[in-house]
Amino acid sequence: QVQLVESGGGSVQPGGSLRLSCDVSGIEFSRYRAGWHRQSPGQQREMVADILANGGTIYSDSVKGRFTISRDNAKNTLYLQMNDLKPDDTAVYYCRLYWGGSWGQGTPVTVSS
Repeated sequence: QVQLVESGGGSVQPGGSLRLSCDVSGIEFSRYRAGWHRQSPGQQREMVADILANGGTIYSDSVKGRFTISRDNAKNTLYLQMNDLKPDDTAVYYCRLYWGGSWGQGTPVTVSS
């Protein structure tokens, strides 16, 4: 059974940083594309960043230059380093594995002064 468990969310002031983690189990993580999506209240879920099995990365324009996605295949873990956070980044962040529609349960991020 594939499981994705996010951690690292919280509250931060504008300009601050957070690092999200997603622990993946039950599958050979290194073989699959993975990514982070987010959903704000009343909004559709949107892609934030993806990382391919070969390490290539894709970012949404809204986070390019501020967020960095990475993976540690030895630890079966996906990361999202978020710097220079803005109030518009407030959302629930979900980890996704591009296999069988696998999603984590989400971790909330609030950016507010």
